[in-house]
Order: sequence, then structure tokens, then C-alpha cells
Amino acid sequence: MQSNRKARPNLVYVEDASGTVSPIENEVPLNNLQDGLLSVKSPGDFDLNKNKSTVSITVVGASGDLAKKKIFPALFALYYEDCLPEHFTIFGYARSKMTDVELRNMISKTLTCRIDKRENCSEKMDQFLKRCFYHSGQYDSENNFAGLDKKLTEHEGGRVSNRLFYLSIPPNIFIDAVRCASVSASSANGWTRVIVEKPFGRDFESSAAMTKALKQYLEEDQIFRIDHYLGKELVENLSVLRFSNLIFEPLWSRQYIRSVQLIFSEDFGTDGRGGYFDNYGIIRDIMQNHLLQILAIFAMETPVSLDAEDIRNEKVKVLRSMRPLQLENVVIGQYKSHTKGGVTYPGYIDDKTVPKDSLTPTFAAAALFIDNARWDGVPFLMKAGKALHNKRAEIRVQFRHVPGNLYNRKFGTDRDQATNELVIRVQPDEAIYLKINNKVPGLGMRLDRSNLNLLYAARYSKEIPDAYERLLLDAIEGERRLFIRSDELDAAWALFTPVLKELEEKKIIPEYYPYGSRGPVCAHYLAAKYNVRWGDLGLEQ
Repeated sequence: MQSNRKARPNLVYVEDASGTVSPIENEVPLNNLQDGLLSVKSPGDFDLNKNKSTVSITVVGASGDLAKKKIFPALFALYYEDCLPEHFTIFGYARSKMTDVELRNMISKTLTCRIDKRENCSEKMDQFLKRCFYHSGQYDSENNFAGLDKKLTEHEGGRVSNRLFYLSIPPNIFIDAVRCASVSASSANGWTRVIVEKPFGRDFESSAAMTKALKQYLEEDQIFRIDHYLGKELVENLSVLRFSNLIFEPLWSRQYIRSVQLIFSEDFGTDGRGGYFDNYGIIRDIMQNHLLQILAIFAMETPVSLDAEDIRNEKVKVLRSMRPLQLENVVIGQYKSHTKGGVTYPGYIDDKTVPKDSLTPTFAAAALFIDNARWDGVPFLMKAGKALHNKRAEIRVQFRHVPGNLYNRKFGTDRDQATNELVIRVQPDEAIYLKINNKVPGLGMRLDRSNLNLLYAARYSKEIPDAYERLLLDAIEGERRLFIRSDELDAAWALFTPVLKELEEKKIIPEYYPYGSRGPVCAHYLAAKYNVRWGDLGLEQ
């Protein structure tokens, strides 16, 4: 889908022999540069027809945690940065009875200004909160949404109305809310878009059924399936790193890369969310969406352009080239109670919202393969878990050993000590670093492993925007590059559904690991099976 920004003619000035400068107008828009990964977004770039149109953003499920902690703060951050159009209105919609003032009081508790931009903070907050309103209603009531439509129309003041609905509600009421919004509260003369939060079903069949139901009321280009990991700065930078740096693209293949690891870990458990989590598990919650999307961006071929559809086409090709996941290439675990330093940490089934006989995995590791010319034989190892020893999300690219390395003896029998590794740390402490071998200064020949390190906090003084800020701005602009298309979703579920069903039908018992540990031992055997080791387990990480 094309961005809503208007292409501007490009002027080239040519000086003739007389010294006269005349412009030559080039009517071909530079879409690739304007809409690309390297473009610099400034308020002036956004053509939302400010004087004649308005954007109405309705957060459905406004009283929930996601809305309070992420969505409203992200909208305020966009307002603070002058990225929202001149005419905009924000409505909260939920079943809870609440006044406009009560909504504003609730929102104000979670709003913060940038660390590097605090001037006029309270003034900006007041201005933003005056644009926020509330309408109470049931999610399956067309009449209640008609009441919302009436209020939206009043605030739009006769301008062209563009409407964005953010569904921050449980998936079992998605379709009712979409039906009611579509029938009773769609824009009459502008665009209507709907942002849908994961989970997008539990398997291929339920996901396909949800997509079919959504498409009864919406076109595909109106549906914005959000995966907030795609809005993270380091994931956004992944394509820039690869496609705009000559040194990396030639190395990005089976010829030089030995393994790729996608690692996600949290140092806390379900913390009262066990009832929700037990219905999905770590594979559905993290691997099938966050990690698989990152893998597709990492492994895709060079797209024709930076247009959303060209990028998503390449991602789909990767997913369709992947070998179906086998049970023998999957390890699952579940954290158990553990006492450390006099403190007892509860196990997963100690959560009161979790059944005592639950076999739902809180940890999973998997080896996946892409059967194409670029990646044939390269293991893509995924690992995701809760209640582990640290919190991190990173991509680790392990390169092959140097053939006939002159310095093998200096590294002893462990050849992995001499392997180069590119690490892209998504969170926390965003960084990109390359591990190289280096001589320690001195008269002897002693080798050391050093990092060429780009630590974002040290290099850039600007605070990194939250992922929801970028994704909300893209949805307002109609930029779909970071949202998931229905055929992407189908291909992703086709990979994981068979093994998920096998795990559940055979009632595979997870390996239990202590709260705060590095996870199940079997994960190490899985990596060793493909002659690699997890890159996050060394002394230097």
C-alpha cells in the first residue's frame, strides 16, 4: 500500500554558460527516499491535509493496562514531537462508566515527557488532555458505536474525517467490535483503519477464521496487525545495517554465516497473567510472531524498493521457504519454584490463575531452516523464556571459522573462541557490536577477543522512541511496512501449527528449570546437535 504522503516534484538547478540558474523539474517522485528506511521524518513531511481533514483516534478498551501504559503515552509523545496533525481528537471507548475528566485523570498518571525534552512539559500535557474524550459502551453494541459516531462527528467539525480504531481488547471480542465500528462509526468521507493486537488466533485454522471474519467488514488495506517488536529501533535498523553497508551484504549467506540465533528472555514470570498465558504458551506468545518476524526481515532478499508491499513480499518468500518445524527440533521447559539468597520465587503452577497440572511451556528453543540458495543448511536457532537469569532480546550472527587459521594454536582446542560474531541487541541497552580477534599489546603474541561496539546510549543523545510511537504514526500515515499482512500470518502459522498440535496431543512434559536460571539443559543439546553453542552463555556476552 502506498503512503498517504503527497509526492513533491524534485527540482534540479542547472547553471548555463551565462551564469543563469534555471530549474529543471523532475516529475518522478522519489518515493524510495521519502518513504524509505533512511528518510528523516519531520512534522513537515506529513501531508494530512491539515486544514481540511481531521484524524480521530479511538482506543477501544481504553481502561485496560495496554492503553494506559503504552497507547496513550505513545500518542502524547507523538503530540509532543508535533507529529500529529493540527486537527485530531482522541476518544477512549470501554464498558467502564467514566467521564471525560476521569479519563484524563487516568491518562495523566502515565504520561511522561522525553528525558532530553522537558520544556513546556506540563503545558503540552494540558493541551493534549483537552483533546481526549470518553464514550462508554458495549463492544458488541451497534447503538453504542452509533453514539460514538455522533460524538466523533461533532468534534470533526465538518472536515474530512479520517478514523483510526485501536483494538486494545481480548481477541474473542475483536470481530464484534470491528462489526460495530464498521457498521456504525466508519468515516463517511475519509479513511477508516483498524489496528489489531496479537494474538492473531491460536493456530492456522483459528487465525484464518479471524482473518475471514475481519474481511467481512474491512478490506485488507484497512487492517493493521501490530507486532510491537517490528517498531523497535534495532529491528527497524536491521535492513539499514544490511542493505546500506557494503561490508555486510556479501557476508549475509551460508558461505560465511555458521548460525543465526534469535534470543528472547525475561527475568520475571507470569506475575498474575497466568490465566491468559496458559492458553497460549511461549511459542505462540513470542516465537511465532516476534522472533519469526525478525527472522524474516533478517533473511529476506533485497526488495525491489522500500515500498511496504515489496518488503512484505520478500518476507513472505522467506516464510514459505522454511522447512516445517519438527518436534525433534523443539525443546520446551517450564519454570519451577526456586530459593535464592533467602528469597523464594514461585513456580509457574504456583500462580493461582494457572491449573496445577498445566504443561504449558514457559520456555522453548527451536532449530529452523530456510530451504533456499542463500540459507541452505544454516540453523536459525530461536530461544524464548520467562523467569530466566536476565532480560534481553538480541540477534546473534555467528560466522564460520577462518580456514587454515594461522593463529589456531593461540586459541587452543576451542575453535569457537576465534569465531567472529555480530550481535544486535534489541533490548535493553540497545547496541550493535562485532566480536573480532585482536593482539594484546606487549612483546608476546597473546590474542584477545574484542568488541567493535556501537552503544546507542553513548553515540546518540536523543532518547529512543517507544515502538508504539512509530507504529501508531505509521498507521495514521497509512504506511504498512511494519504491519503483518494476512498471507504472512498464514505462512507463519503453517510453520508452527503442526508441532504445536503434536505437543498438545502427545502431552509432552516440559523440562523443569529453576526460576532465575539459564533454562533447560536440553536447549544446549539442541544447539550442539548442529555443532553450535548459544552465544549468550559465554563469560563475555
